[in-house]
Amino acid sequence: MSTVPELTPEQARARIVHGALLIDVREAHERATGMAEGALGIAKGDLQAEPSTHLPATDREVVLICQSGKRSMDAARMLHDLGYTHLASVQGGTTAWRADGLPLVQPLQGDAERDFNERYSRHLLLPQVGVPGQQRLLGSRVLVVGAGGLGAPASFYLAAAGVGHLRIADDDVVERSNLQRQIIHTDASVGTPKVLSARERLMALNPHLQVEALQVRVTSGNVDALLDGVDVVLDGSDNFPLRYLLNDACIRHAIPLVYGAVERFTGQVSVFDAGRQRGHVPCYRCLFPEPPPPQFAPNCAEAGVLGVLPGMVGLLQATEVLKLLLRVGEPLTGRLLSFDALGMRFRETRLRPDPACPLCAPGTAFPGYIDYAAFCNAR
Repeated sequence: MSTVPELTPEQARARIVHGALLIDVREAHERATGMAEGALGIAKGDLQAEPSTHLPATDREVVLICQSGKRSMDAARMLHDLGYTHLASVQGGTTAWRADGLPLVQPLQGDAERDFNERYSRHLLLPQVGVPGQQRLLGSRVLVVGAGGLGAPASFYLAAAGVGHLRIADDDVVERSNLQRQIIHTDASVGTPKVLSARERLMALNPHLQVEALQVRVTSGNVDALLDGVDVVLDGSDNFPLRYLLNDACIRHAIPLVYGAVERFTGQVSVFDAGRQRGHVPCYRCLFPEPPPPQFAPNCAEAGVLGVLPGMVGLLQATEVLKLLLRVGEPLTGRLLSFDALGMRFRETRLRPDPACPLCAPGTAFPGYIDYAAFCNAR
């Protein structure tokens, strides 16, 4: 049994009134949502690293508090083992303190720090993200090609997640038929360029980001400039010529490409990263060496699509982008994830690199961009 007593919030507050030192051992971003009145904020890791600096007197009465009571008890036991003699932990932590109606205070912070801690608080709680990971997201650049069915949900969540620089390229304007699935646009946006409509909504969601709205058709003449400085490319296109172009450009510049496609009730997602891992993972051409005949590859305007399906696929794409930027988890590199909305089933297919691929085979020089429209229409 622990030798460190647990106090109710009321008992802890009574101890503080009589001179006990209350220490909140949560991280700074957690304390931003409110601290028990009278508490001193010292993160558990800092307290463990230099206990004598923060608590020079081993006989001082100290009460520790965290969010739920677990970390504070762990910290109290650590201090007890170091010779501190007058310790206690608040049972239920700040959650119980708040539930009991006891006073909370906001720690002193600048506006930017407060916004960061509050806006990304759920990310900051994840060990795989934390403050360093969130700062990495804020310093990242993503090119989103297309502000339509896939680009709309994907860019929404990338902006919400705090990807600091979004470059969105699309030459189309908003039509009323888009609104069934392209959720970034509104009825008031009909007739306006999609990239400007998207930028307005994204900046309303997260005004601290940089959103480049480029009303351009992506071609072999401008693709290199569009990829300049970006960390990941998200493919929200809906035609084969552009998919092949993005694949080739990403191989040339060694940038991962997050692919997505939808048709009627089915969708696909994968990550093509052959530019950085030649011979080990496939590229888009390894999967589709040649485009299918037009009759087997209709677009949404010709075949129709269930409105929520692009949302599903776009969110999966956004997830892959965040994993790549944070360098966590297992990206869909070398795997094709297929989704059947009618059966509500996911199927994963392993993909292998083509050793004879004209683009990504080891030792292959970049052949230059081709006439992709002619390439696709010829088949």
